[in-house]
Amino acid sequence: MPQILPDFSSSVKLKYVKLGYQYLVNHILTFLLIPIMAAIVVEVLQLGPEEIINIWNSLHFDLVQVLCSFFLIIFIATVYFMSKPRSIYLVDYACYKPPVTCRVPFSTFMEHSRLNLIDNPKSVDFQMRILERSGLGEETCLPPAIHYIPPKPTMAAARGEAELVIFSAIDSLMEKTGVKPKDIDILIVNCSLFSPTPSLSAMVVNKYKLRSNIKSYNLSGMGCSAGLISMDLARDLLQVHPNSYALVVSTEIITPNYYQGKERAMLLPNCLFRMGGAAMLLSNKRRERTRAKYRLVHVVRTHKGADDKSFRCVYEEEDPQGKVGINLSKDLMVIAGEALKSNITTIGPLVLPASEQLLFLFTLIGRKIFNPKWKPYIPDFKQAFEHFCIHAGGRAVIDELQKNLQLSAEHVEASRMTLHRFGNTSSSSLWYELNYIESKGRMKKGDRVWQIAFGSGFKCNSAVWKCNRTIRAPIDGPWQDCIDRYPVHIPEIVKL
Repeated sequence: MPQILPDFSSSVKLKYVKLGYQYLVNHILTFLLIPIMAAIVVEVLQLGPEEIINIWNSLHFDLVQVLCSFFLIIFIATVYFMSKPRSIYLVDYACYKPPVTCRVPFSTFMEHSRLNLIDNPKSVDFQMRILERSGLGEETCLPPAIHYIPPKPTMAAARGEAELVIFSAIDSLMEKTGVKPKDIDILIVNCSLFSPTPSLSAMVVNKYKLRSNIKSYNLSGMGCSAGLISMDLARDLLQVHPNSYALVVSTEIITPNYYQGKERAMLLPNCLFRMGGAAMLLSNKRRERTRAKYRLVHVVRTHKGADDKSFRCVYEEEDPQGKVGINLSKDLMVIAGEALKSNITTIGPLVLPASEQLLFLFTLIGRKIFNPKWKPYIPDFKQAFEHFCIHAGGRAVIDELQKNLQLSAEHVEASRMTLHRFGNTSSSSLWYELNYIESKGRMKKGDRVWQIAFGSGFKCNSAVWKCNRTIRAPIDGPWQDCIDRYPVHIPEIVKL
């Protein structure tokens, strides 16, 4: 028998059906208002001039009614604008670029490992296997104290690294923005593992001779997601302190935290963590709206520390020989996945269009009522964001988020290239990624950026930014001399 109806499964592209559905749901109010407005206009046009004049004359305006209405409008407008939170702007930021003298090629790293672990060849082989699959390149950097054999992680060397990274980033930021040290009202410094006395924030106050009434905060022990925690704190402070500037510094000091033992779970951070830091200037001043790069839209924080496994999955402790290091649990990726699930469940309703939220809701109801075996619907976050900055904690982290969020290779390009060029720079990695996107000339006015970071505890934090203006590719910054070479192909295994 000849086929009477066409095969719709092959003739209709479901992609366009979904696009039509998304457009309809996301613009449902427009589609409802247009017919109503058209009907009103038609009715008015059918009326004659005399009927319109009669309707106008039938309206009686009393002076008291007019004044009361006017007062009510002013009152409602005042309450609205007084209760509306202040807009927080990211004026600009600067990332630290380590000098060439601190570069650690694979050959150098492995040679030092063999000399430092001469009595434990199995640990050397383990580090080689990790490095081969890490996704790091040949240009990542370690601080000068780690280049010695054996390393010399003294307090003086750690302070020297902190001063080099932090002061260089702040100097660059102040040169960019033209803001003077006396203009800074709020200072927040986050560094997870190095917490000297006086604090790093006090070190910044002393160096730049900041005002005596500055609101200074030093965050430690909060892991690689501390940068977004600092943003959340800065946002809250700027909400209650009008007409202010907030300087936020995110870094991790490697010198005192380079593990010199032989426990495999503690050797892993040696292969991934590298030098890095970033300084950000935020403000709630209205005049900064025109020149600021981004506006902070949302910050969502998820903390899984109540669970014992989550609490101990990234744990600083001593090994059996008494050497201190960071122990990374084998369950880290599973725990990170659970934290991410909680975080995106919270941030989804804030950022996803109505079409995606309805699809998620219908799937959830269907699984509860009809068939629990239905595949859960993963919201398409590409409908909500143009750019993704995923913490460059390691290749596995980026792979899992790309898979779970159904992102393309271009969406995770900034994260992979940052890991390749700079390694895991902890809380500052998100800003190297953002700078990569800008250096490629991809950041346009109105673009939305999602920053996602994980940290010990265990935490998953997100920040959403909206671009204020089309950003030209910067002529300076950490990618200045190498952006033309990127993206590069990163093989699954680099044989050493």
